[in-house]
Amino acid sequence: MRKPLLRMTLRQLQVFEAVCETRSYSRAADVMALTQPAVSLQIRQLEELVGQPLFEYSGRKLYLTEAAEALQRAGQDIFGRLNSLDMQLSNLLGALHGQLRLGVETSAQYLAPHLFAIFKRQHPEVNVHLCVGNHAQMLKRLSENRDEIVLMSLVPPDRDLEFLPFLNNAIVAVAPPEHPLCQSKNLLLKDLESYPLLIRESGSSTRQACDDYFKQKRTHFTHVQEMTSLEALREGVIAGLGLALLPRLSIQRELGAGLLHELPVHELPLYRSWCAVHLRGRHLSPVAQAFFTFIREERALISALAERLSGQQSVQQA
Repeated sequence: MRKPLLRMTLRQLQVFEAVCETRSYSRAADVMALTQPAVSLQIRQLEELVGQPLFEYSGRKLYLTEAAEALQRAGQDIFGRLNSLDMQLSNLLGALHGQLRLGVETSAQYLAPHLFAIFKRQHPEVNVHLCVGNHAQMLKRLSENRDEIVLMSLVPPDRDLEFLPFLNNAIVAVAPPEHPLCQSKNLLLKDLESYPLLIRESGSSTRQACDDYFKQKRTHFTHVQEMTSLEALREGVIAGLGLALLPRLSIQRELGAGLLHELPVHELPLYRSWCAVHLRGRHLSPVAQAFFTFIREERALISALAERLSGQQSVQQA
């Protein structure tokens, strides 16, 4: 090993990670409770130790160099190992302790906090770092070891991933309550074709599941508008911009309040399984392993939680 690298400090790596995450020296200074000159000094010292520049500007945007990307991966590995050590030392004292690095696909973001809350009641010394993104973003974070476990659907078969299906994700068609289709008692997917449809962006598992299902059912929507979040789709439907297919769990409050109406489409709900996923062969930290075991052994509890959150009774009453 090059001797200068041995002089690198954990504090320098923390500051460096803050700059990588925020892509800004000033925002990193706020995160680390430092002055901007102090952050600049730490980065300059790191660059001297590495022997290469770590960041470069293009216009006003800050970009990572190849050296920075390599250092970021190494830093994440170092802090991950220290976190694992902390958990193992806590286990020796008889208590599970540490942080769960959990990635959550957008469609599962309404379930994940409730799921972790149950887990935390069993292990009160555990905290969570939860990152939400679309399907493609979660796969990228998993491959980069930024999250130990990801909750997602449509696990790709060509990746070296270990996965555990634990809950059905019901995707339903919704409309604003004044929409003419809300008067119908029995619909087919093809009855929806002539109306505008709001869809998620490419890279979303909900978008992929719906696209595949439309092809299977030979259904084609000609008037579509793309939106990059479930929240935008939900509000777009409420505003009357079009229909949408959304995970029922993500709209349970709106269904219960009468802001949205679930359409009685014969071919729906479309069911896809949410899965807990991690890299195959990767040694999970004690906290991540305990969370994976919790999901495997508490499926009845998780199903009861989802039923409570889904607002199915409110939908039926509406």
